Order: sequence, then C-alpha cells, then structure tokens
Amino acid sequence: MKPTQRLYLGDDSAFDATATLVAVEGHSIACDRSCFYPGGGGQPPDHGEIELADARRIAVTDVRADEAGIVWHTLGEAASSDWIGQTVQLHIDAPRRIALTRYHTVLHILNTIALRDYEAWITGAQIDTDYSRIDFKVEGFSLEMAQELEAKANAVIAEGHGLRAYTLSEQEFAARGDLLRTLEVRPPIVDGRVRVVEIEGFDAQACGGTHAHDTRDLGRLVIYKIENKGRINKRFYVRLES
Repeated sequence: MKPTQRLYLGDDSAFDATATLVAVEGHSIACDRSCFYPGGGGQPPDHGEIELADARRIAVTDVRADEAGIVWHTLGEAASSDWIGQTVQLHIDAPRRIALTRYHTVLHILNTIALRDYEAWITGAQIDTDYSRIDFKVEGFSLEMAQELEAKANAVIAEGHGLRAYTLSEQEFAARGDLLRTLEVRPPIVDGRVRVVEIEGFDAQACGGTHAHDTRDLGRLVIYKIENKGRINKRFYVRLES
C-alpha cells in the first residue's frame, strides 16, 4: 500500500473527508487519504466516526501511523474485509480537534519564549482538551520567571499572528538549528522533507501537529501549577480561558 495522504498537513480545519477504504486489520481500517491526526509530539490522536457506503456510522476510537506511513483508524467494532474498495466518509470530532490545536499552538508560543529568554529546552509535553503541560530544563527558575513567561505569552497571543505550515528539505532543515525546541527528540522526516509551522512575525519550528489559524483564537493563557521534576526540570500546567 502507498502511504496515506494526510490531509491535516495542508489544512488544520480538514474535519471531514471522502476516502477509499483500502485495508482492514481486525478493528482497524486504512484509507487512501485521511483527515485524522494519528498522534505525536504530545498531541493525542483524533477521535470521530467513519461513515460507510450504506450510511452506517462507526466510532473511531484511536488512530496511529505505522512505519510505512499508513494511518490506521481503530473502530469501536470489528471491521469487515467486504468494506475494502468502498468510498467512505471520515468525520473528525471537530470540537475536540479545535481544543487540541489551541493548546498545541500556545505551547509553541511558550517554548519559543522559554528558549529565547531563559535558555529553557523542552524535555516533555502532553496536550489535552482542558489543559496541557510542558516540561522545561531551565537553570535559575523562580516564580517571577513563570509570571513573566505567562505575561509575555499573552502579549504574543493578543498581537494576532497568523500561522502557516510548509516543508523544508532534510538538508535545509539540518542547517536551521533555530527550528529545534527539544534536546533529544527530532521531528519526523517524510519523503526527505521536514514540516515547519510558522507563527508569522514571531517564530518558526519543526512540527507535524495541528494548530490554530491565528493566535487571537487561543484566549488567555494561565500557568496554574508548577511541579519540580528534578533539580533543573520544571513542569508547567497551563489552561486557556476564553
């Protein structure tokens, strides 16, 4: 099979798609194209439904991508090989996706300010619909630093920066150390290219996830809890308020 065409890479608001079902494995199906994000970079996979040719809808409870680039959609019931070749409709849980994109975008803002102003590198992140957390390796941490980080992030949000995504060749990416935010994890390379997400006029970094269209779509950021995860590792819990 060919790798699945990932529609979200070109359009973060691709919540629905028409596709051809090409493979079945137990409770999982693969299509020639998909709008479902299979998870990665701290962002969980999309949920939603598949609508078969007979208009029956089945829940999609998990999504993953294999090493061959095939996106597998796990269903709430066993799939049938009789479905192969059908034209199906894919429907993402749009409110859930939007919440995840908002949090993914605000973590980009936080990690850029943290690295630029405090030499803090990301050591982990987990995105959810109601809150998110991000871990930094940072020397000389203080509560005043956290307050500054929150204020600076909200100032960027309020400025109203648009977002766009594009790809660079592996060679171009290797020459752009400024596009990295983690010390250990490297972004995926697909067909020799790396995807970059740019917050126009503020930042660009390698990322394969989904994001908001404008920083003004995010709301107000609150850092509501901080935990120690080692001598110089801090975990920030954040939420967005409308």
